[in-house]
Amino acid sequence: MELTDIVTVYSEKTPNPESMKFVANKMILPNDSIDFRANEGLDECPMAKELFDYDFVKGVFIMNNFVSVTKKPDYEWFDIIPQLKKFVQEYLEAEKPIVVKKQKLTDEEESEAVVKIKQLLEDHVRPAVEMDGGAIDFKSFENGVVTVTMKGSCSGCPSSTLTLKAGIENLLKRMVPEVEAVEAEAA
Repeated sequence: MELTDIVTVYSEKTPNPESMKFVANKMILPNDSIDFRANEGLDECPMAKELFDYDFVKGVFIMNNFVSVTKKPDYEWFDIIPQLKKFVQEYLEAEKPIVVKKQKLTDEEESEAVVKIKQLLEDHVRPAVEMDGGAIDFKSFENGVVTVTMKGSCSGCPSSTLTLKAGIENLLKRMVPEVEAVEAEAA
């Protein structure tokens, strides 16, 4: 193994006390994200499937260069961080598959307002949310209401509602006049 093939992983707290972010020195899932809140539908993500083999794992979110793991409340981070860091490092060093890709809609299939909403989320909201170990994905825009999906450590985080209403909703209403409200769903 060459020096450039060595993967390093460190853990980082998130605002959600039940979630921990495991950051690698290489990209894991660039320009996409995947979120599992239960041990089901994991066939599209072999990495998450293996993480759910641990009894303490309640949720898995993978994006860019990190994996956020949500633990079950009856476990302590002190006991499980070393196992998770080792798992992520060895998984990436073995170059195992992360995810089986799903197809996206083309830009032509989306309205101008939806394209603008998605761009605002991508440019202004996503970077801040990612720093906290989570993500936000556009789900729909109907009758003036934008529905987004909160993933990773944002799912179930006490401060996510405030972030959603005070930050994201205000931004979208100001920049896209068609937007009347923003609602979130947990992934």
